[in-house]
Amino acid sequence: MNQIPFQQAVAEICVRDPRYAAESYFFLREALDFTVKSLKKPVEGQERHVTGQELSEGARQFAIQEFGPLALTVLRAWRLQRTEDFGEMVFNLVESGTFGKTEKDNRSDFANGYDFYEAFGKPYEVENARARPGRTRRAKPTSGARGGAKD
Repeated sequence: MNQIPFQQAVAEICVRDPRYAAESYFFLREALDFTVKSLKKPVEGQERHVTGQELSEGARQFAIQEFGPLALTVLRAWRLQRTEDFGEMVFNLVESGTFGKTEKDNRSDFANGYDFYEAFGKPYEVENARARPGRTRRAKPTSGARGGAKD
């Protein structure tokens, strides 16, 4: 089989299925490479196979490494909202002949992964008033400071 260049495959996929930005496919490919390296899987051969759960977790770690506090914003800009989106993209790449799969692989391998806000947004939240420079807390009024009747 003649494999087309990745960039061409992505362009064709985006025409056929415009749900995800082209950049998201390049991110996914880099996240796959990151995952393979982090799992210390061989570069070639059958043992290189990465499961949907492994890729979802690798994509989480890679996004945080690459984008830090902007990870959620970047992923949302690429229309990625949930781990199931990774699965849809993987299977688009499989159908184009760019990625391979085993008989056991299917889209549901990416289902019910992590919540994107919990994974990418919440770790970077700051506490309300304490974290905002220049903002002061209001003092609580004392009993005589309400402007009511005098003792």
